[in-house]
Amino acid sequence: MKEFYRKHKEDKPVVAICYDFDKTLSPDDMQAQGYIQSVGYEVDTFWKESNGLAENNDMDQNLAYMYKMMQEAEGNFVFNREKLEEYGSKVSLFPGVEEWFERIKSFGVEHGVIVEHYIISSGLKEMIDGTSVAKNGAFEKVYASSFYYNSRNVAVWPAQVVNYTNKTQFLFRIEKGILDVNDPAVNDYYPPDEIRVPFRNIIYIGDSATDIPCMKLVNSYGGHSIGVYNPSTMDKSKVYKMMLDNRIRYFSSANYMEGSELDCIIKKIIVRTEANESLENLFISCRKEADEDDKSKTREGKIKMNLILQLENSYSFANTHAVVRELQLIDNWTNDEMERLFDCAMYNLQVHYILSDYDVRQFYKSVLSKIKTKSEKALEVERIIMEKEGQDDLL
Repeated sequence: MKEFYRKHKEDKPVVAICYDFDKTLSPDDMQAQGYIQSVGYEVDTFWKESNGLAENNDMDQNLAYMYKMMQEAEGNFVFNREKLEEYGSKVSLFPGVEEWFERIKSFGVEHGVIVEHYIISSGLKEMIDGTSVAKNGAFEKVYASSFYYNSRNVAVWPAQVVNYTNKTQFLFRIEKGILDVNDPAVNDYYPPDEIRVPFRNIIYIGDSATDIPCMKLVNSYGGHSIGVYNPSTMDKSKVYKMMLDNRIRYFSSANYMEGSELDCIIKKIIVRTEANESLENLFISCRKEADEDDKSKTREGKIKMNLILQLENSYSFANTHAVVRELQLIDNWTNDEMERLFDCAMYNLQVHYILSDYDVRQFYKSVLSKIKTKSEKALEVERIIMEKEGQDDLL
């Protein structure tokens, strides 16, 4: 059985920035930046025929465009990985993208945060791999549609198809560090303190409706979804709709240059993450301590502590009498538990006021009888009870 490489929780918080590719990092569909033209098509005609193929055959649109790419390559060139990467190398990128990934990683380091970049795209992995940023190692992992190649390295079948609905699975892989698409451990339960990248530390950046499932998922778990628009056209209609539909938390132009609006948003999230994770680690530490304390107690000990807490927080005489009735059924008390009971008698006015009532008085006398060496609090409670009994005798 194959052993899968898995990432584990780091000693520093990890922020995973997940990007769509087309019209998010690049101004246009990657296929429309050389490939479609090279097989003799107008861009609109190619997509019209591809979408028609999908519609007429109940076919996934991504499978349809992959089939059409293979089909139209026949007689023009060998449809292999190298050729697709070559087309990918010609794909243009938005301003600042070339320097963005390393710069944001460095900013994370300055703030005690590990920043990782992921692609989740319906485009072609081979073309993305051919881009300059991918070749420079910008991405931790590229999740995108891809081909299976035969022994002659010619594409013959889809190996992976990523569409807008199944994009979300990759967010769960990133969350748990289970990055291999065939690793079934993505379905395993992970305790919150072992999650590598909690959703609150995931940022999803996209441009259109095809990104909505990922955006909605990230938002619902406390992460950050950002809609981007083309800085050349300044058409904000899509991001306005996504904002009004509660799909995104922020929007910005797809300008990745230092000091840009998007740059500032991402840096603020990283700074916030540093503080949030410090508090989250404190919460986890407190919770672990409480859990360990709970595990160390017997069932009887938990029942007794619950009743003591009820007595400490008693808000009425009726409630105090009800709790005391249950306390009277217990005969075995530790010194610490008895001291807590004396605290209740002295500092909870509801309890203190009715120490003279027969049931309350008898309960505390029973507790006092079990102490070999009485503390100052025990002696004070005993004095109060004797005083109240003396007053009753006078009456």
